[in-house]
Amino acid sequence: MEKIKANSHVLFYFNSSKKWLTKISKNESLHTHIGVIRHADAIGMEYGSRLTTNKDKYVYLLKPTMYDYIMKLQHGTQIVYPKDLGYIVARAGIGSGQKILEIGTGSGSLTSFIASIVKPRGRIYTFDVDDDFMRIAAKNIARAGMTKYVTQENLDIKTAKKLPLEDADVALIDLGDPWTVIPQVRSMLKGSGSVFAVCPTMNQLEKLTVSLVENEFTDIECTEHIIRTIEAREGKTRHSFQGIGHTTYLCYARKAFFGRDATKPAKIRRSSATKSSVGSASRRTSRHA
Repeated sequence: MEKIKANSHVLFYFNSSKKWLTKISKNESLHTHIGVIRHADAIGMEYGSRLTTNKDKYVYLLKPTMYDYIMKLQHGTQIVYPKDLGYIVARAGIGSGQKILEIGTGSGSLTSFIASIVKPRGRIYTFDVDDDFMRIAAKNIARAGMTKYVTQENLDIKTAKKLPLEDADVALIDLGDPWTVIPQVRSMLKGSGSVFAVCPTMNQLEKLTVSLVENEFTDIECTEHIIRTIEAREGKTRHSFQGIGHTTYLCYARKAFFGRDATKPAKIRRSSATKSSVGSASRRTSRHA
């Protein structure tokens, strides 16, 4: 039986749209439209218990999951949502003990989730160039309890004279122009290592896939993941009128060797990447798959 203590994190759950993730402090209260929730009343109670407010409404005291931390974190940038996070982990085969490279920390949602998978023996190395975003991300990572499994650094991988990592198992890219770092990513990945890029637009996918082929990646796959919730109630079950639709596109690939000199990856031809299509990239990929 796990009981709530001072400094414990609790999700005060009223319904699917009204819930509050809070760090318990015996002298504080949470003021909501359903009444006041006194932190002290939660101390000593078991997770899963029910607490009544001063307006005679009740909330459940739930232990937060990584999903809760991600959905409630402070947004400095657009986050990667759980519907995409799960596929990234499954497709790339991310597991405990792995070394993960992340370019573009953002708000730290992807960082926190991946750290929770690779811990305790693994580590995620994340790089960004915006100090404000990095401070927000550091707070979010700490709130999720993942700081000890994350190395966070202000570094522009595009212009770095010395690459900070080698033999990474997986690389994660969340940039507006992900194709510009593919040669560097290739150098930091082990053979057959995976790369996942988060792309808001299809134009980005086109340029990225051309760059991936030019830099000897195979098993290229571009996907979009839509989740639709169901309102399940006796006699009137239906699709929900609310839900998360398009958030991003995902592009996946694996480092391979096409028979060229593996120590000299091809340079990105940005002009051709801009003009070429995904279809032409896919045709070239199939010959080396």
